[in-house]
Amino acid sequence: MHWCRGIRGATTVERNDAAEIVAATRELLLAIAEANDVQPDDIASIIFTTTPDLNATFPAVAARELGWLQVPLLCAHEMNVPGALQRVVRVLMHVNTTRHANEIRHVYLRGARDLRPDWTFGSAL
Repeated sequence: MHWCRGIRGATTVERNDAAEIVAATRELLLAIAEANDVQPDDIASIIFTTTPDLNATFPAVAARELGWLQVPLLCAHEMNVPGALQRVVRVLMHVNTTRHANEIRHVYLRGARDLRPDWTFGSAL
């Protein structure tokens, strides 16, 4: 049986730079795909958000550069909550999978590992 599951992930960048945002987002997308054995045809859609301090480019550019041309993508800004972690790119990837919810691996990289240590899976970048 197939379900549509959400996979969360996040990463941080050092500065508001288009190349850095795309590179960090690409790294995150590949880590999510690898951790969950996701192929591009499995992806129903992806929602990207950035903290308001990141606006140099759309993080969705990373997915397009990976060749994920048929995947619906949406970019938005997170709420600007005082004291919240800054320079964060977040991802919510909707995938069609046979995995149960407890088998999904959420990926938090770099400084974003502090956001959800209970869901952290992946490298300690």
